[in-house]
Amino acid sequence: MEDFNWADLINPEFYINLEIAGHKIGLYVVLFIVFAETGLLAGFFLPGDSLLFLAGIYSKALMSELVVLESDFLNVLGVATLVALAGIIGNLFGYWFGAKSGNYLYQKEDGFLFKKKYLLESKAFFEKHGGRAIIFARFLPVVRTFTPIIAGVANMEFKKFLFYNIISSIAWAFSLIFAGHYLYRFLLDSYNFDLTHYIEYIILIIIIITTVPFVIKLINNKREKNKK
Repeated sequence: MEDFNWADLINPEFYINLEIAGHKIGLYVVLFIVFAETGLLAGFFLPGDSLLFLAGIYSKALMSELVVLESDFLNVLGVATLVALAGIIGNLFGYWFGAKSGNYLYQKEDGFLFKKKYLLESKAFFEKHGGRAIIFARFLPVVRTFTPIIAGVANMEFKKFLFYNIISSIAWAFSLIFAGHYLYRFLLDSYNFDLTHYIEYIILIIIIITTVPFVIKLINNKREKNKK
């Protein structure tokens, strides 16, 4: 922590390798970030997709903080399962907050961490896709933070929300974590290409892939508004 830089807050590798008093806490930090990004309004700026991808690469080290497993597959499975659970709990908290807050958020003024435009964009996304928005939102930064809250505000049937919540959390966690781990192993074993030496590029590529659809959607929405 002595060499801390504010830029580290958006660097997923910083969280994965975090230590306090000589004790590695990366797994617990990853789980909290997943919960915060999907359940707390303040979590939308945290690295989500790139964090999960890197968690797949460092799955053995992360799981060793909790339990030592010899099986490579079990390490990846363990991290993916814990992350999926954190995502489910985070979305449930977001849904509860939305149901309790009602229309309060629509009256709330913009602040450093809260922007009403994010709420309105997520609302439009939810209204367009219905229950499927819970699944789609998992793979879209910012939107995944506000969509469960919108579902709560809209009084979406809880059983329906829970179903989509579980499916989306499992799909999000398992796809990114398993992709990170096995792509890393494939490139290392087949071509002696170590992805850990190119973390910055991996993060940049994932950010571009996950944000481009969101940016395109914003541009299309603005064009539609200008036509009216």
